[in-house]
Amino acid sequence: MVRNETRLMESAIALAEELHFLRASGKLGISQPMLTKNIQDLESMLGGPLFIRDRKHVVLTDAGRAFVEQARLSLLYAERAVQAARAAMREVDVPLYIGRSPYIDPFLVSTLLTIRLPLFPKLKIELVSHYSVELANELLAGALDLALAQEPPDTPLLTRVQVAESPFYIAVSKHHQLANHPFITLQMLAGYSWILFERRLHPPLYDRVLKTAETYKVAASRIGHVTAPEEAFPSVVDGSAVAFVLKPGALLLARNGVTVRPLQCDELLLRTYLVTRSDNETKVASELVRTYMRKVKDIERDSQMKLPIPAA
Repeated sequence: MVRNETRLMESAIALAEELHFLRASGKLGISQPMLTKNIQDLESMLGGPLFIRDRKHVVLTDAGRAFVEQARLSLLYAERAVQAARAAMREVDVPLYIGRSPYIDPFLVSTLLTIRLPLFPKLKIELVSHYSVELANELLAGALDLALAQEPPDTPLLTRVQVAESPFYIAVSKHHQLANHPFITLQMLAGYSWILFERRLHPPLYDRVLKTAETYKVAASRIGHVTAPEEAFPSVVDGSAVAFVLKPGALLLARNGVTVRPLQCDELLLRTYLVTRSDNETKVASELVRTYMRKVKDIERDSQMKLPIPAA
């Protein structure tokens, strides 16, 4: 990357973040006239304004917003390229940044960590944990190379490969009448108090649960919310509520008077995907995806993907 282009991108990013020439120039460690010249040179090169400014205000234009978004990615990839080259020269591990949802089936994550790529013997996987919506944003921002996410956004900017499908589980007291059934349907939950994950953790999935319940004309007596499945334990164990949980949450709750049953509802099956940016054409990412998918399919054939969920 040409140094002048880097300097101009850094100037635009700083001004977009501060929307104030003096603060932005201070952030970059250059004079305000120099920052002004950099922005003018950039706008002249692009053929239009990135910022609208008067004596009191600086406003980012749509063109400016688009430029800054891509400029951040360009600088990030340039920095990673430098780090990778230096790491190779020092013969140290080269990291691949992979995100995971905290409620992904733990076996999917452990399978990922066992992968070894002969073409990349010094590959080191750096795991980051975020909720699925945040993982998508991190991928789009270039902060992650890949992610294991449940029901990520369906957008042309992301490439998704499905790796697993599983039901919701319903956690109930072992003395609850629902515990007498091998599985639970949505209709069987009518009239009970429900505990759901907070909507902000996965808005599309949360809305799908309520929309599906509405479609089946099933209503809860009340709905409570938690940010972690463990928080539902007191209300479930005393029989005052039932909780919608994913497999890791089911494993946590299925103890000391609480049991779990799969929710039989095709509309609420949860799909887990291995996700990357559509423009990510790096060889190491492609090789890892191929190897991982082969390994997951082999495990599925051996019926090892199902973790034991206590039934009582």
